[in-house]
Amino acid sequence: MKKKLALALALVMTMSAVLAGCGGGGGKLTFVTGGDQGTYYGFGTVLAGQISDKTKTTVTAIVGKGSKGNIEQMDQKDAQLGFVQSDVMAYAYNGERLFENKIGSFSTVAALYMEQVQIVTLDPTIKSVADLKGKNVSVGESGSGVYFNAVDVLAAYDLDVEKDITPTYQGFGDSADALMDGKIDAAFVVAGAPTTAITSLAASRDVYLVELDDEHIDKLIAASPYYSKNVISKDAYGLAADATTVAVGAVIIARDDCSEDDIYNVVSGIFESIDTLGHDKKNELDLNFAASITAVPYHPGAAKYFTEKGLTVPTK
Repeated sequence: MKKKLALALALVMTMSAVLAGCGGGGGKLTFVTGGDQGTYYGFGTVLAGQISDKTKTTVTAIVGKGSKGNIEQMDQKDAQLGFVQSDVMAYAYNGERLFENKIGSFSTVAALYMEQVQIVTLDPTIKSVADLKGKNVSVGESGSGVYFNAVDVLAAYDLDVEKDITPTYQGFGDSADALMDGKIDAAFVVAGAPTTAITSLAASRDVYLVELDDEHIDKLIAASPYYSKNVISKDAYGLAADATTVAVGAVIIARDDCSEDDIYNVVSGIFESIDTLGHDKKNELDLNFAASITAVPYHPGAAKYFTEKGLTVPTK
């Protein structure tokens, strides 16, 4: 009798361990986001709280190193969900640019909002990307998605990131500090506007966003079609006028071995209660956009939700 009881307890403990990862509905998922001064972390913590409150799946948001680091952390099974840029997830899935080898252990959950390429400066004379030539510019952390966004944007203006500017490799918060201290002239920040690091900077200094013109935007999109034209409202940072730039999508991805029920709960937890999300990014959530990713197939749990809403998404 005691042996049977011990066996039963062991079985229960094993099942609990499985559910704590991605084994079945009601699991506990770790959601890796971004730095604590970026939109990934701010919005990610709100999303995690709502999913946990509204469904049987518990999600915990943690600070992350951005798109590349998030994908690598998930591939190592240290997290089950992650925020990524749409271009970087395509690099990983295809084994390009930032990734020497293909990473196929993840699927798309939903596209949530656009991440603007924000070129921030305190110098009002820097009005065009062309004006960055010869300047000290932060281009994101080395090997990051932001770095390759900087490479792409500069290339559209026939500028080389290593030859035509003096690059520094910093995250959002460090870039803002370096601008404040006069150590750099401008910084690339790729995140949903308004972004905490820039908002904090704008609280004490006049900030300016370097704009892209239509001719060079068209050239950029022709070379890299995952970009789209985007306009940042002047209200984001108290600007004198709206600023034209480009953007990529902010996407949630999940490990393939997460259960269908848990990922269904993630999507439904977000889109069934958008109004209760305590973050301005809720205003950009849209089901059609959420189901618009084609570069990486969707997780079965996400596909199930979108099918119920009359939307068809690619699956593996």
